[in-house]
Amino acid sequence: QVLDFGWPDLHTPALEKICSICKAMDTWLNAAGHNVVVLHNKGNRGRLGVVVAAYMHYSNISASASQALDRFAMKRFYEDKVVPVGQPSQKRYIHYFSGLLSGSIKMNNKPLFLHHVIMHGIPNFESKGGCRPFLKIYQAMQPVYTSGI
Repeated sequence: QVLDFGWPDLHTPALEKICSICKAMDTWLNAAGHNVVVLHNKGNRGRLGVVVAAYMHYSNISASASQALDRFAMKRFYEDKVVPVGQPSQKRYIHYFSGLLSGSIKMNNKPLFLHHVIMHGIPNFESKGGCRPFLKIYQAMQPVYTSGI
């Protein structure tokens, strides 16, 4: 059985996608004692780290006592082999997901509307007293707007 939950490189998956991945992994692992999950990643390992870290939080909620050793082995593999989650948005989403599991964060399904973007001050990226920023807006992982570059 192969499931593709891919998302664009250097992006964080939607929380719904993280939930779906964790549920699929948990369902498969609990279906039979000999089942294993193999994760494959074409991009940076931070994306893989998001999935592993999210599942570690998820399995802590749903794990039975007999799964404790498996969870420990997974944590050790994560710390030894997987590059720590590096992108700020990836770290933030792991905290969001943990909050969803604990009940301290609730999902808001209402649409959001971006009305304007305000930049306070001008960053000095070019060491000439300014920069040339541009804005790229995504909706459901698809770019819907890119300002002039």
